Amino acid sequence: MMTPTSLDPMRAWIDTHRPQWIEDYFKFLRFPSISFESKYKADMQECVDWLTQLLTNMHFEVEQWPTAGQPVLFAQNLQAGPTKPTLLIYNHYDVQPVEPLEEWLSPPFQPTLCDGKVYARGAQDNKGQCFYVLQSLKMLQELTGRLPLNIKLCIEGEEEMGSIHLPQILPSHQDQLKADYLAVVDTGLHDAQIPALTLGMRGIITMDVEVQGSFTDLHSGTHGGIVPNPIHALVSLLASLRDDQGRVTIPGFYDDVTEISEAERQLISLHFDAKKYQNQIGAEPVGGEQAYAELERAWTRPTLEINGIHGGHTGNGFKTVIPAKAHAKISCRLVPHQEPEKIAALVVNHLKKHAPAGVKVNVHVHSGNGRAIRVNPQSTVVKGFAQAFEEVFAKPCEFILSGGSVPVIAKLSEVCQGDTLLLGLGLDSDQIHAPNEHFGLDRLEKGILIMARAMQILADHASHEAS
Repeated sequence: MMTPTSLDPMRAWIDTHRPQWIEDYFKFLRFPSISFESKYKADMQECVDWLTQLLTNMHFEVEQWPTAGQPVLFAQNLQAGPTKPTLLIYNHYDVQPVEPLEEWLSPPFQPTLCDGKVYARGAQDNKGQCFYVLQSLKMLQELTGRLPLNIKLCIEGEEEMGSIHLPQILPSHQDQLKADYLAVVDTGLHDAQIPALTLGMRGIITMDVEVQGSFTDLHSGTHGGIVPNPIHALVSLLASLRDDQGRVTIPGFYDDVTEISEAERQLISLHFDAKKYQNQIGAEPVGGEQAYAELERAWTRPTLEINGIHGGHTGNGFKTVIPAKAHAKISCRLVPHQEPEKIAALVVNHLKKHAPAGVKVNVHVHSGNGRAIRVNPQSTVVKGFAQAFEEVFAKPCEFILSGGSVPVIAKLSEVCQGDTLLLGLGLDSDQIHAPNEHFGLDRLEKGILIMARAMQILADHASHEAS
């Protein structure tokens, strides 16, 4: 068989096999693979078993690596041989919880196609992006008889809970994970019509804060004015974390932060349409550090966010109590040179030091954390994928950063020992982590084409170097 030298044979394959790959995509989405909640453990296993069978049928050697939590799927096809490079691809099969369920327009695990978009939990993050990787491999095998380069896959099941256990098993699988290149397929585009590769992601640390006053909830008429209210104390503490310009007030928080260089500024596309953004999400882009432009705040600056807060009676009706406890969830997005453990310690110290009299502050720092990562824009893998993006979109490829985090990537990159690439076709408007998450079939098709074409380009590059 001949390797297709244009995208036409690939597009024809996608059209011919459309009913089958859409059916498989929907099957993938029907698994309620929520890693956060133990009641879905059997569903998680069914999902990874389905992936295992799918890849086995595609002539991959497949292993499920057990962890103290959800299993990691590792698969490889090394039939291209030692003269061709090896590409390790990272995805995850777990998804976010679906609450608030009443805001979904269709059931989250019953995929629904509407106006060319598939609505379901995981439709984009990350099952959609994982699925187009798998379909690109299947397509290349059917069109050419074999893959153009050696492929390894690492598909984990705990990314949405901070990749708690994968880092623990990486050292024991170091040889299997070695590759020339690492592609993390879990990012997105700044604009649906403009191809872009991601040159960096922020790191993350998350924690739970508990403020306790009394032993039990108290009647607010009997005890109001005598005992401290943990909710008041918590609100005061949270308000002390940032000033009115959006700058984090914790001493030492910015010590290791460096400004982006002029060279980075010239390379990265920082264009931002504030009106379009507001129309998409319904909120003005006025958060964060006011001294910086919007995308600088989202991509190059660290943040501290309150992700949830609760205490006392929150149900229907009214209950006049002073709660015994109040709770908040806090996350920090980190930039290069910031260490998650150091930042967590600074946050904990600030909260305990500023605790109002009469309450006790407890902070639980989650183990799933990760450092920020930057990639080399001049690497072979970045150039190869940039060419593939340009061919598929028929436009020059831009470079962007991501404000999001994939906690395990910095550690996985170290184990892989190859050049790292961050890519994806997600959009801010896809509503990942929210009700009515969706992904366009047009971008799913583009993903299949980009992945397949990039593999051919990297294989051709190796052949030219060898000759």
